[in-house]
Amino acid sequence: VQLQASGGGLVQAGGSLRLSCAASGRTLSNYDMGWFRQAPGKEREFVGDITRSGRKTYYTDSVKGRFTISRDNALNTVYLQMNSLKPEDTAVYYCAARPGVRYEYWGQGTLVTVSS
Repeated sequence: VQLQASGGGLVQAGGSLRLSCAASGRTLSNYDMGWFRQAPGKEREFVGDITRSGRKTYYTDSVKGRFTISRDNALNTVYLQMNSLKPEDTAVYYCAARPGVRYEYWGQGTLVTVSS
């Protein structure tokens, strides 16, 4: 499966962005999907994920209550809605697909910059 993340940009603190991850090549409903991010000079970190059906989501503590992951399997797309953005959310955001235990397919990343 090929993944294409989009929707990044520059936003002021307190603002919102919605990232999209479009899949091609395989049906997205075959995969649990995750979002990760990597800030400058830091290691990549897990942001959250969503099950294949979309019924369950999980978030890292730093984004709980601010970020929401959803998916539209009919459109083969996963979303990351980011609200109340903070400067520390600045990072390149990646989507990834997990067919089993590991994330095996990764998108190219989209840059989110939050200004203070």
